[in-house]
Parts: sequence; C-alpha cells; structure tokens
Amino acid sequence: MKIFDLPQAYTPLLDLKQTELAIKQIKETFQNHLASTLRLRRVTAPLFVLRGTGLNDDLNGVENAVNFPIKDMDGAVAEVVHSLAKWKRVTLADYNIKEGHGIYTDMNAIRADEELDNLHSLYVDQWDWERVVTAEERNVTFLKAIVKDIYSAIIRTEYTLCEYYPQLTPTLPDEIHFIHSEELRRLYPAMTPKERENAITEKYKAVFIIGIGGKLGDGTKHDNRAPDYDDYSTPNEEGFYGLNGDLFIWSSVLGCAIELSSMGIRVDKEALLHQLEISGKEERKELYFHRRLLEGSLPLSIGGGLGQSRLCMLLLHKAHIGEIQASIWPDEMREECKKIGIPLI
Repeated sequence: MKIFDLPQAYTPLLDLKQTELAIKQIKETFQNHLASTLRLRRVTAPLFVLRGTGLNDDLNGVENAVNFPIKDMDGAVAEVVHSLAKWKRVTLADYNIKEGHGIYTDMNAIRADEELDNLHSLYVDQWDWERVVTAEERNVTFLKAIVKDIYSAIIRTEYTLCEYYPQLTPTLPDEIHFIHSEELRRLYPAMTPKERENAITEKYKAVFIIGIGGKLGDGTKHDNRAPDYDDYSTPNEEGFYGLNGDLFIWSSVLGCAIELSSMGIRVDKEALLHQLEISGKEERKELYFHRRLLEGSLPLSIGGGLGQSRLCMLLLHKAHIGEIQASIWPDEMREECKKIGIPLI
C-alpha cells in the first residue's frame, strides 16, 4: 500500500448525499457531451472475455487478470477485462460503424495487482470509446483535435456542475497544453517520468503528453504500453514518434497531476507487426484479435478510456477516489483517512 501526501486539513465541499447526486450528474452530463461531440453511440460492454482470444489488454504487460473456469464450457477460462481497447475495435467492425462515427460504453473492471492509494483502486470504472478513422486521419493533428473535443466536454461538465453547486468553483484552464514525451524529457532531463508529469501539469494545469510506449532519446520509456492497441512507433509530422498519449489534470487538493485518460490512434497492420517484433510478442499474431487486424477485417480507429471516478474526484475537489466509489481499502488507510476527515464510501 502506498498513499500520497494527504492534505493537512481537509473538509469535503459536498456531504455524502450531495456527493452521490453530483456523481450522477457528472456521469450523465459528461457522457452526453462526449457522445454528441465525437458522434458516438452507446453499446453494452462485457465484464469478462475468453482467455486466449487476445481481446483482453495486458496494460503494462505485467498485470494478471482475474479469471475463472466456465463450468458449461468444458473449463474454458474467462478473464475479467482490464480495459476494452481491442474489444471495441472488433465491435466497430461487427456493428459496421462508418467513418467519423463510433461507440462508447461503461467499462467496469477489476485490477487485482493495483497498488492502492488515493488514485488507484481494485475497481476501475471508465468511459471506453472508439471511433472509426480514415488513413488520412492517422496523424498528430487529428489526435490533438480529438483531445480538444474531449477536453471541451470536460469543461462544459464542470460549468454545469458549478451552476448546481455554488460551493464548487471552476478550476480548469480554457485550453489544454500539448507536449511530446521526448520534449518533456529534454525540458526536465534530471527528473523521473512521474516528476515530469507533475512539473508540466502544475505549470499548465491541463496537459496531454504525446508518445507513450516508445523509446525516448536516452533509450528509456516515459511509460509502458502493450504493443497491440496504441500506435506508439509511427513517425509523426512533428518529428517525433507516436500517435497516442495521456491526459493529465492538476489536483490542487492533492498537489499532484492526475492521469484522467489514456488514448490514441490504434495500430494499423504495419505498426502492429513492428511493435510485436520490438516487444518480443510476435506469437500474438496467432490470436483472434490479431488475426482479424492482420487480415484487414478491422477498421482503422482512434480510442481511449476516461476514468469516471477520477473525473468526479477532480470536479468535486476530492482527496481520495474512495470518496467516489465503493471498494476495498486496507484498515490502516481507512484509519488515516478518518483522522483527517476523508470519508471513504
């Protein structure tokens, strides 16, 4: 267990009843803005998928999925999803979604290997979305345009929320700042990736860091990515590598950057083959998802996930994700939070 530096004095701006009502309002408002802005239709998502299909995500490559045998399927093993990045792309194809349109869904997951703290829980809830793109749209300019659309939906949600609850005041900047992970490394060469995220987000308050998963100029990575969904290896028009990134918002309550969303233009056939090769995962070419992509039966797409509980944390100025969602926390964490007035659900 790890825990961020907790605020010395903390008083929630909304009580438990108001918080529950505000959570409902945030979720309804934001998903409506997201769907209309990106032209997405809602679909029903699975809680688990079959092991061995390649549909589940392995995130950083080390997390173990919660799994169980299926009695009526001769012991076939189901895995609780980590995210739906690859499942959504298959769904775009199966639903015959046209270019410029897409899908979104409520994704609920269990990440049993998570280190528990203010921002990380065993339970994950996020809006997962995916949209069909053209070959011409596979560039950083288009990626930035989509990020700006998503950020505008967040801004409008914050404005609506503050109209209902005057004790809340808007804190988000009007514009989001873009920077590539290599530019960030050069800007803060002595810092760790996490320290860089905090430094740049404290300065601009809302930041999108481009290029997550590929090697930087010094041979390190800003962060890991599985090789088979985001395209982090294709050269872009700005002279760097990668067509994906992470969205960070500054939390004045915690005094740190909060990663709100991970998203990107997805791999095409060439990028998939290259990233499987450089990551030593070429055996995945035989899995169901990868075969469909390589044979050309999946559309080009862009997509991502945006944390529901984290968005609520930020907009409601909360200090712990356990104020938003019901989960399991160590006794010592509950006691420490209780001492300084953080009410965990």
